[in-house]
Amino acid sequence: MLYAHSLPETPDKKGWEPLLEHLECVARRAAGFASPFGCAALAEAAGLLHDLGKASEEYQDYISKQAAKGPDHSTAGAREAAARYGKIWGRLIAFVVAGHHAGLTNAFQSERWSPTPLNERLDPASRIIPDYSRWSSLGLKLPEQADLKPTRIFQPAPDYPGFREFFLTHMLFSALADADCLETERFYAEAAGLPPPARGGQITRKHLECLRAEMAARCNQTTPLNRLRAEILEHAVGKASLAPGLFTLTVPTGGGKTLTSLSFALEHALKHGLRRVIYVIPYTSILEQTAEIFRNVLKSPDDILEHHSGFEWEKRTPDAERDSEHEGREGLDKLRRDAENWDAPIIVTTSVQFFESLFAAKKSRLRKLHNIAQSVVVLDEVQTLPVSLLRPCMAALDELTRNYGTSVVLCTATQPALRKCDVALPALKNGPAQGFDIDQQRELAPDPEGLYATLKRVTVEWLDKPMTDEEIAGRFSDCPQILCIVNTRAHAQALFEAIKNLPGARHLTTLMCPKHRRRVLAEIRQDLQQKKTVRLVSTSLIEAGVDVDFPEVWRAAAGLSSVAQAAGRCNREGRLDGLGRTVVFESLDPRKTADQDERKGSNQQKNLRILRSMLPFWQATRTIRRKGVDPLSLEGVHLYYQELYFNQGYEALDAATLPSGKPGKAGEKYPILPAVQRTASDMNLPFATIASAFRMIDTALAPVIIQWDEDAAQVVKQLQFMPYPTPRILRTLQHYSVPVPPDVRMKLVMAGVCTLLRPEVFGDRFVVLEQNNDLYGAQTGLRLDDPTWRSEESNIF
Repeated sequence: MLYAHSLPETPDKKGWEPLLEHLECVARRAAGFASPFGCAALAEAAGLLHDLGKASEEYQDYISKQAAKGPDHSTAGAREAAARYGKIWGRLIAFVVAGHHAGLTNAFQSERWSPTPLNERLDPASRIIPDYSRWSSLGLKLPEQADLKPTRIFQPAPDYPGFREFFLTHMLFSALADADCLETERFYAEAAGLPPPARGGQITRKHLECLRAEMAARCNQTTPLNRLRAEILEHAVGKASLAPGLFTLTVPTGGGKTLTSLSFALEHALKHGLRRVIYVIPYTSILEQTAEIFRNVLKSPDDILEHHSGFEWEKRTPDAERDSEHEGREGLDKLRRDAENWDAPIIVTTSVQFFESLFAAKKSRLRKLHNIAQSVVVLDEVQTLPVSLLRPCMAALDELTRNYGTSVVLCTATQPALRKCDVALPALKNGPAQGFDIDQQRELAPDPEGLYATLKRVTVEWLDKPMTDEEIAGRFSDCPQILCIVNTRAHAQALFEAIKNLPGARHLTTLMCPKHRRRVLAEIRQDLQQKKTVRLVSTSLIEAGVDVDFPEVWRAAAGLSSVAQAAGRCNREGRLDGLGRTVVFESLDPRKTADQDERKGSNQQKNLRILRSMLPFWQATRTIRRKGVDPLSLEGVHLYYQELYFNQGYEALDAATLPSGKPGKAGEKYPILPAVQRTASDMNLPFATIASAFRMIDTALAPVIIQWDEDAAQVVKQLQFMPYPTPRILRTLQHYSVPVPPDVRMKLVMAGVCTLLRPEVFGDRFVVLEQNNDLYGAQTGLRLDDPTWRSEESNIF
């Protein structure tokens, strides 16, 4: 008998999982995962072949002796796939099977990637693996090559040659990886006499009925604004019967965009048998607020999965392949990877998590992709997509709607000109016409241009003279309710220092943990409603979708979309007799700081990079101002994006760069779509290099856990006695983590104010700030300027 998994408590092999049973179970589950996109036979073949190497004597000795590390058992199935199924299907399955532990790799050797490339693994002369010939005794019923053809026609994308093959490999990998994890999880749970953890769930009529009842109550109010919101809702829901595909929802701030988009998504999903709604949001601050709204409205909190990316179990380490075949003493390492598989009715996640997963190579991120097929994806604040990755992002969205039965809603108050009918992308220099084929019929809002005129709540003023923090603080003194939004956390802290003694002074920043921010926001909303004094300094986290309403808002120089979002926090509910006031200014202080940043540490250098990266957006905004166009009109928005994209040029919309930490030239340009086009026809795709290059955030941040309340402290205590963190623990920690640069986090550890939690088990994954530490304040969150700082009161014993 050949076995796949062992039980250490039964050395007589009683209850061990037979290899044939594991292969067949994984194949069936993977086929089910791939059936929504017509590739059940391909996934079945991958499932039957993925652990073929476990038929070797070396592997059977390994699980019998419970050694620390097992032999290579994934190359065998890859070789059989390549030999049996030919150049296209064979290599596709080979990529998936070879990487089902370590992740998708490149076809050829690359100096930027250490795991062995596929072509070397498939070459018997260059990669010696254990003899797995005993697999023939299993009697596997492998599909014939002719049966692997997908049951649906995969349409090629004319604008993105080769992307179909690239993306299908990711989706097939996802089906296999998730099936393998879940089957392993099932086996060990049953062996322990436990039911497998509850998973699953799809959109039901109950979700829709709860939302309809809520919307009826909201729209039944007699104010003009609520009547308009009701019209927008009715128009959007009326288009739910349109065929799945690409949609736009262009609604100015205050038009009820969030719940209107959810209403359309649920109606559309139930009409077309789509399985879930995935709500993609650019900022974690909005994510938290939106998830809470959905829980309250749908009356089913357990059906809403809130997925950040603060804690990733699988690290991008150079020695990733060394442990790729290791399943642990009890075979539980797979289960200790906290990857979400998005098997829930409603997912609320970040743009970074969504798009980086679509281009990822690691198992922990790829595992969930198959659940995006036959779903509704709402891209909230779509204008925030990074310009340098715009075309790859568009290629992925196009592929999802073209070949995976997915509907995508491009949802924003400032719709970027991404449609072919919008002119901006077809007008690009140095390139062919680009853009989505979305006609006006698939715009979910009624008369967007009229909505902009009706929902006009503010005027935008442009200050000609740059302002100092002292001058801005003077305006704070004159105005009892005012919001000022700046571009960096350092500037927000500096400006808050200038006004902190004024009545009602508040500060919002990502240096506060999410639960802390939510409490501060709740207090701010309550004070605004009660007409109390609120003087708030914030970073851009408050802009997109955070529901606050100030009579006056100041915004540091930024792109027009940011200006429009800032204006959306001004007179939001139309309660003023006239129009609200939004002031756009250039600041002297960050510029002085930036001049000094070259000589300072990484945090200051990051501020400089932020300011420099914003320059093209501000230049495009100034062009709109010179033309005298209303910046909050549809005309102004379209002109802005035409100016932004046209000035950037065709190549700038696919301008990924290779990260530091790899051999070679850090920051080297690596256009993704040309790399796909060059290599897809012969399936020699560089999956790992593309994954390294596709980064929506240049500098990865690392979480510091703040023991902000007793719940956080209890979770930290539990982690001290757990063999690995459960998904529940990790989801809880998301609400208590503050992201900081890795070197700053290490300085906090070296200064003794932060502790590595069980580093012998978790490595540097969990860094905890000591309780009641002066570095974390109720007004400003975590201090990063001096890790050794203590207040005078703290030195009194």
